[in-house]
Amino acid sequence: MKKPLYNRVVLKISGEALKGEKGFGLDEVTILDIAQQIKGLQELNVEVAIVVGGGNFWRGRSSKDMDRTTADYMGMLATVINALALQDALERMDVLTRVQTAIEMRQIAEPYIRRRAVRHLEKGRVVIFAAGTGNPYFSTDTTAALRAAEIEADVILLAKKGIDGVYDSDPMENPNAQKFDKLNYKDVLNLELGVMDSTAASLCKDNKIPIIVFGIEESNNIVKVVMGEKIGTQLN
Repeated sequence: MKKPLYNRVVLKISGEALKGEKGFGLDEVTILDIAQQIKGLQELNVEVAIVVGGGNFWRGRSSKDMDRTTADYMGMLATVINALALQDALERMDVLTRVQTAIEMRQIAEPYIRRRAVRHLEKGRVVIFAAGTGNPYFSTDTTAALRAAEIEADVILLAKKGIDGVYDSDPMENPNAQKFDKLNYKDVLNLELGVMDSTAASLCKDNKIPIIVFGIEESNNIVKVVMGEKIGTQLN
């Protein structure tokens, strides 16, 4: 039987991916499908950590008049909602899961402690990192890069909604946009491709963490990527 390409992964799921076809909030069918794929990884003995976004509820940087720090903290709380929903879906499938938050809220989740997170992973538990880095002005992409470096993950899986990789321009606006199969971080930074913010890209570059950007809509893509299928765009 073919073995997974990676032993420990950080799966970054955007908030938009969790809303499915809805315009806002959570789509239970979509969440259950993602949870089923994560369970599939666990059954392959892959250690899975997850970073969730919050854009299906609130995107801090899109607020024009609100204080930026306040808006960002609201976005962090939105990621906690998503983390708890994903935890619930996983546990209904008998997948042991822990949510760790960068902002302490002990009644509903553990505080983020790196050693504890690693120990959970070693014991076969899925760990969901919520509330970003706990600091305003940092995106959840940067959180994924930071947590991947801290727990020594093999790869970041950047699961996107509505796009299946990295293009030289917006494929929604330009039908002739060209998709990249591979890119290096220098190109991502220099060409300003918008796949992730520059802080996250620099963190991954400095720590030599590869990223695979792929579409989440197609069934079982998360498992396919971990098994080595050539899907999406690889950044390294």
